[in-house]
Amino acid sequence: MYVDKTDLIWQLTRYAKFVFLSRPRRFGKSLLTSTLESYFRGDKDLFSGLKIMALEKEWEEYPVLHFDLSGAKHMPVQAVVKELERLIKAYEAVYGSDNDEVTPGMRLAGLVDRANKQTGKQVVVIFDEYDAPLLDVLHDSVALEEVREVMQEFYQRLKMLEPLIKFCFITGITKFSQLSIFSTINNLTNVTMDSKFGTLCGITDQELATTLKVDLEMLAQQYEVSFEEMHQKLKMQYDGYQFSEKPENIYNPYSLLKAFQQRKVTNFWFESGTPTFLIRQMQHFGTDIMSFERLEVPSSAFDQPTENMQDALPLLYQSGYLTVKHYDRESEMYTLSLPNQEVRIGYVDGLLPVYVGLKGGDVQAGFAVKFWRALKQGDVELAMQEMRSYLAAIPYVEGFKQKLAEAANAEGFYEYTMYLIFSMLNVYVRTQVKCAGGRVDMVVNMPGTTYVFELKVNGTAQEALEQIDTKDYALPYQTEGKRVVKIGVKFNPSTRIPEDWRIAG
Repeated sequence: MYVDKTDLIWQLTRYAKFVFLSRPRRFGKSLLTSTLESYFRGDKDLFSGLKIMALEKEWEEYPVLHFDLSGAKHMPVQAVVKELERLIKAYEAVYGSDNDEVTPGMRLAGLVDRANKQTGKQVVVIFDEYDAPLLDVLHDSVALEEVREVMQEFYQRLKMLEPLIKFCFITGITKFSQLSIFSTINNLTNVTMDSKFGTLCGITDQELATTLKVDLEMLAQQYEVSFEEMHQKLKMQYDGYQFSEKPENIYNPYSLLKAFQQRKVTNFWFESGTPTFLIRQMQHFGTDIMSFERLEVPSSAFDQPTENMQDALPLLYQSGYLTVKHYDRESEMYTLSLPNQEVRIGYVDGLLPVYVGLKGGDVQAGFAVKFWRALKQGDVELAMQEMRSYLAAIPYVEGFKQKLAEAANAEGFYEYTMYLIFSMLNVYVRTQVKCAGGRVDMVVNMPGTTYVFELKVNGTAQEALEQIDTKDYALPYQTEGKRVVKIGVKFNPSTRIPEDWRIAG
């Protein structure tokens, strides 16, 4: 199967000479760059039957220099230089070299010049994962500066090479504005949030229902559910990404195809774990992950220089942990949120050891089964008892507890803990949910039942339950055709466990 994006690729090559596209990892950026390489090499036969055949008439061949920087991750600066030299050497075997060219940037410039003279054609230059060497040293200012200087010297030649370049495509996760790649190329076009190319990487709902229809049907048979039920299951698990103002959602292609391959709907995107660089940045900025459910930001929030960020938001968006859910043209404000359930599980799994001191596997293997069973059976009392026993055993990270205490948000501490745990259980949970009467502490959605929680530290469980009623917290969920259960919980600040609760509904 091939999901055909070649019409968009053709349009992209005519949109600008220098193009930058940011997308999360495993979204098909490397496939996109290899497709561009094949197109500019004039490999017409590879595109037989695809949309581009009705658009391209010339199929002219150009010399292509394609540099994949993904191999330069987790390296000290000397190793980064060696990796650049290795990539360059492969093309010098074709176009020759010059002993006077002693730096990666000088050798790149020499390559472009010789390729142009030898072929008589302008040169296509492609950089895949251009930022890979920099991401894992974001937290280390000394190492970041050392690697940045090397990469800057490598990329800064592009500006003076412009007359010799037919097309330059740069892709990665982040935008390091201090690199010459952004500061000196004044005609670099960033299409990351351009609605014309919002679906260039990823799979749309229409593509799932057409090109991948057979796979969807087979997966539905595997789970013994209807086609539509499986469609909705996949949508909740892997859909929800939006890369422009246009409200068109995208499925994570890696996870969706892995689900079809293995005939199993589970969390594939985080098989290698939450990226270390992201966890470090979230710790550094003290990121409130409960705000991920709904975050309103101006457009300027996306364009902060990665190396000079004031918060982790740009990196969270570029890494795929947050995505656009809505754009208000009048206020020019974006609403961001977690894309789907897979991301929610993945980032919580990475954050539990940092914030609570537990591994996600520990939550799922022990407490999860008992708690889930109790809720599924409708035994809320038993579920809360399991919750109390479990919370009593959590070795909270003291720094996190202190931080919340300093913020005078004692109830938020328990709200945060329950949020992480519910999220790890593959349960859809929202915190601080707005309604006409105020803000609900927590709403947990399960098949057939909606749980409305109000948490108290300085009040009683009964007062918490009464607050749900007096402020009509549960009212918005009464018409959904599901059972609505209201739960008031009183936490003991000394033992850090729920000492009392009241249940209604």
